[in-house]
Amino acid sequence: MKRKIMTALGALLLACSLPLSSSAADKQLFKDVPPTKHFAESVNELAERNVIGGYPDGTFKPSNSITRGQAAAIIAKMIKLDTDNVKNPNFKDVSTANGYYKAIAAMAEKGIIGGYADGRYGPNDPIKRGQMASILVKAFDLPRDGDIGNPFKDVPGYGSHDDNILIIYKLGITTGTTPSTFSPNAAITRGQAAKMITATEDAKPSNLVTLEPSDFGWDLITNITADEINSGLFKAVLIKGKEGYTENKVQLIPLKEGLGAIVFHGRTSRTAELEHRKNYVHIKKENGELKLTLEKMEDHLPTVAELYMLYGEFGPRTDVSGDVRNVSLATMDGKMLNDNMTFKVCDYSICIDIDKPGEYIATVRFADGKVVLYGIESKVAENKIYYTMRTLKEQPTFSYGEEDKYDIGKYNIWPENYEQIADVTREPGTNRFHYTGKKAGTVIIDYVNKIDKGVSCEGPNNTGDCHRHLMTGIGVSVEQIGSIIHVSGRGLMEPDL
Repeated sequence: MKRKIMTALGALLLACSLPLSSSAADKQLFKDVPPTKHFAESVNELAERNVIGGYPDGTFKPSNSITRGQAAAIIAKMIKLDTDNVKNPNFKDVSTANGYYKAIAAMAEKGIIGGYADGRYGPNDPIKRGQMASILVKAFDLPRDGDIGNPFKDVPGYGSHDDNILIIYKLGITTGTTPSTFSPNAAITRGQAAKMITATEDAKPSNLVTLEPSDFGWDLITNITADEINSGLFKAVLIKGKEGYTENKVQLIPLKEGLGAIVFHGRTSRTAELEHRKNYVHIKKENGELKLTLEKMEDHLPTVAELYMLYGEFGPRTDVSGDVRNVSLATMDGKMLNDNMTFKVCDYSICIDIDKPGEYIATVRFADGKVVLYGIESKVAENKIYYTMRTLKEQPTFSYGEEDKYDIGKYNIWPENYEQIADVTREPGTNRFHYTGKKAGTVIIDYVNKIDKGVSCEGPNNTGDCHRHLMTGIGVSVEQIGSIIHVSGRGLMEPDL
């Protein structure tokens, strides 16, 4: 009984203040908290707000350590959690009669606090600096932007509280105990706790946007796709929830003005089909502060189609993108859409924008009069802001074979209906084959006699691993977009086991 009375008294002292006048902030409210103390303003402010209180003798005892239970009670009240309708977290050492039970349960249900591996919460354990960092980050939903330098040698980066320590450090909520140490396992005093709590409240950006699954009619946000246009305008962070308590959520942190985009991916239940929500991200400065708003995106953005000049490992390599003079675009049935497309050189490609789904033919004209056709396939992708794009350079025929000094013997062609995919002919008196594509598919020429091309070794002076090259045939690939056919091939080699 005595233990229960003491626990309840501790909660009362922390969660309730003594009666204060409206001008109490201008006075010394507690006789052991003079205005000269660095935490005095925070202690007085929280006392006036009835978040914390002093002792019957008029003291605050700022140097006393604060327990995990007390911290839960203070912060639950600070962020106005519902402590009446709570789910029992079933900590071994926190019964429903515990004075801190409701606050601990409410904080646990929100995923702000957790227990030890042995099932205890430790309500009477002094709270440590690292633990407090994690509680503050989660309770106040501080920005987890991840771009933080680490000056602390005792915060290695893989500890359970390390990321949150760096977050509150970056926001100026607290400093290290020295320039190079944070002392995450050191206990926190009542005065320090008051200072950290008010500093956290002040440091939270007012323009931070947090989105939860319910904002989309989902039970779960699985992941996000951001920075596909105008990267660097905002930071998007997926925050993992605590299984059984909280779900994932997303933070959006504006960085500079502009128009961006983001795609949210989620499910209405854990077994439901994956859904997607595309949004423009508008960032404008209002009253000196960046403001981020979302606008639902119904369409797709114009998407780059790359027309490769150097196509395939064994394809022709004579086209030079800088020699292109004109690009026109038509539908597969020949309807001209644009006889002078705007294009740009992208390394070894010509890039044009496609703004609608469909199949197209791009005609590229070179300075020397050469004309090359490309097939373009533009498809709607519900999970992307751009179309899914595929391009294919027209190359309806292809030739490949072994040197005539080798005896390949007889050969077999697969599959049995290969004639539907490509016409295959062998040049008389040679090991060279010619292929004319008909439709998409793969054709294999299988040699009866394997061709031994010897051994090659890796490394300087051939001192590394060595491999024997046994050629077994030819693989031919026929790709197709509409009427555009591209045929390519390569030698097939037996694995060097």
